[in-house]
Amino acid sequence: MNKKMSRRKFLISGAGAGAALIAAAAGGQVPVTFAQDNPTATPLPLPSGAAGKLTVIHRTEYFEDVQTIFRDTVTKYATDKKIELDISTANPEQFGDFTAKMQAAVQAGNPPDLGYHTIQITQLHALDLVEDVTDVVDKAISMYGDVVPKTAADNAMFDGKWWAVPFISITGAWFARKDVFEAKGIDVQTLDTWDKRREAALAVSDPANKMWGWGITINQSGDGFGFLVGVIQSFGGSFTDETGLKVTFNSPETIAAANWLKETYSSEKYKPMLPPGIESWTDSSNNEAYLAGTIALTLNQPSVYAKAKKDKNPVFENTAILHGPKTLDGRLLEAGSSGWLTIFKGSKNIDVAKDLIYTLLDPTNSVAMAKVAGGLVFPAYKNLWTDDLIKADPNFEVIRQIQFNPDVYYGTSHPAKPNALIAAIQSQSIPNQMMANIINNGMSVEDAVKEAHDRIVQIFEEGGAPQ
Repeated sequence: MNKKMSRRKFLISGAGAGAALIAAAAGGQVPVTFAQDNPTATPLPLPSGAAGKLTVIHRTEYFEDVQTIFRDTVTKYATDKKIELDISTANPEQFGDFTAKMQAAVQAGNPPDLGYHTIQITQLHALDLVEDVTDVVDKAISMYGDVVPKTAADNAMFDGKWWAVPFISITGAWFARKDVFEAKGIDVQTLDTWDKRREAALAVSDPANKMWGWGITINQSGDGFGFLVGVIQSFGGSFTDETGLKVTFNSPETIAAANWLKETYSSEKYKPMLPPGIESWTDSSNNEAYLAGTIALTLNQPSVYAKAKKDKNPVFENTAILHGPKTLDGRLLEAGSSGWLTIFKGSKNIDVAKDLIYTLLDPTNSVAMAKVAGGLVFPAYKNLWTDDLIKADPNFEVIRQIQFNPDVYYGTSHPAKPNALIAAIQSQSIPNQMMANIINNGMSVEDAVKEAHDRIVQIFEEGGAPQ
């Protein structure tokens, strides 16, 4: 446990407490009983930081042009400053081993200086792996406007200080084959509720001609988890109350959502809209099906859209990006998320790393990345969302609206702010298992919801939040 923080402060800050939760924070893992199978490993050792040598690690970009801009910017900076550079890619995924390796590097006293990634800052901060960068963020805001999305601060500001610099904003969305829907006289922009979207997907389905309307799995996967949480929250259910410390999952609202999902995935009525094998899809399956032109509607990161653009796939021109369905009381629960620049604890070149961050944020570099990213990368500051950027693609306006949603939405943890106790629920795929129990194992909806609730309670109890 982080010795700088009391147990309760540690918990509330979003880090959690107890051995099980620390394991989750350190490596994206959970106790062995419920561990994810084969987490993606960071393939190479992290580079060792040293005084006088700028060491930068970064995620691999989907578009090589985006990665080239980032690397060229860093390389030119080092050349201009006449400083030795070590720049390399890592694999900073939530379920990989990046955080554990970074913890070891910090403890050894030789961490890389700067990282570009999307790892949860709650975890990095709780493990004392990152430096305070409040001065950098304050200066960036003064130059480029408020941070986008507005929930970014809730993910990276603790005790009034920023522990990561927002660098990019990203968001998932719904993707629809507008040509397929228009052929049935359906305007995709009118499909603003879960029921409308489901009925339209059924209407356009034509299994004999390999067209299925509903391309969303509930299997254990990132996409499946996000979809299930979205339905549950739209019906009024949630994992916890506003404090993030009291489990509230077993509720009439969650039961109603689970019944809707059961009907969608197991009734004879909706069977024609479900592609063969959808119950075992992984995160890549819906991408592959959409790009193959066999599904009309899916929920995904913009990677599916970017891939279609990159390959000049004809589905690209016929794709509409949609807002999520409204909640039962008419709200939109949507927001973007962030990609970060972090300076790691004990960096030997903190001032140089901060100066490099200013260079990376310069719109000459950051907006240039967004323009060629096919929807995968957008600026993290309001004033950098220029008209020129929005006009680069007719669907970018919808992404802008999602990112600029005036209603605060915290994502999985809503209505609570993010914390690692709630993050552990995803690590254990609890909603996915709940639906498997209902659809595959014959468990009643009420019993499955209660069983899921009890598992969440166990996480919280072990993490130091008595129920």
